[in-house]
Amino acid sequence: MAKKKQNVLDNDSADRPKLKNKEYLAELRRLHVELVKLQEWVKLEGIKVCVIFEGRDGAGKGGTIKALTERVSPRVFRVVALPAPTDREKTQMYMQRYLKHLPAAGEVVIFDRSWYNRAGVERVMGFCTEKQAHKFLESVPLVERAIVESGVILLKYWLEVSEQEQTRRLAARIEDGRKIWKLSPMDLKSYGRWYDYSRARDEMFKASDTEHGPWLVADSNDKRRTRLNIISDLLSRIPYKTVPREKVTLPRRQKPGGYNEPDFPLRRIPEKF
Repeated sequence: MAKKKQNVLDNDSADRPKLKNKEYLAELRRLHVELVKLQEWVKLEGIKVCVIFEGRDGAGKGGTIKALTERVSPRVFRVVALPAPTDREKTQMYMQRYLKHLPAAGEVVIFDRSWYNRAGVERVMGFCTEKQAHKFLESVPLVERAIVESGVILLKYWLEVSEQEQTRRLAARIEDGRKIWKLSPMDLKSYGRWYDYSRARDEMFKASDTEHGPWLVADSNDKRRTRLNIISDLLSRIPYKTVPREKVTLPRRQKPGGYNEPDFPLRRIPEKF
């Protein structure tokens, strides 16, 4: 019997049980402490980091970015999620509107989708021509080499989700009033084009998986494991040290000095809980 050809994205994660919330929160807390250490080192040493998150709709990019950034300073960890280009931006060099968001010294910039829109959604949904897509794939390794040679640490993460799990997550958005905003008309149009996206992804990997800008693929069928794995991987790829800090003690409060609470009524919110 012929042996089934293994997909390069296949792994054994489907055989593992889902990570329990208690274990997840304990490990996430530990990683958050390390991220704060990384933040202080980045500021002290003037390090520049650019992190790209790409993947299929429903792969968990937003949740991963939230887990990564919820305990660090937004002044250091900047999230960039660009809207559709304006008429003016459409006339610019394609990479131009992205390059201005690259990190300065002491910053970690996180792209929630990036210039790789051209290789994915724009190409599949017909927002650019095949010629434009091929030109992008030819030029992007050169642009990324220039970015890295300027001193930026570039990390590119692709979150891969199975067909079944993507269906479950997108269907859940329809029924959940908290998530319905996540389901755009574009998501619905894209949903039926699974294999067009697979072909576009494969060609993108082939063209842009380089030594200076490798693609780091994470299975995202278990969101909790995905978040922990990506944060752990990110920490391992940026050399950092613990910045010494003086022990913090709260100062004594001043004395009232005759102050009294105001006697006029305050507009307090109703207590419903």
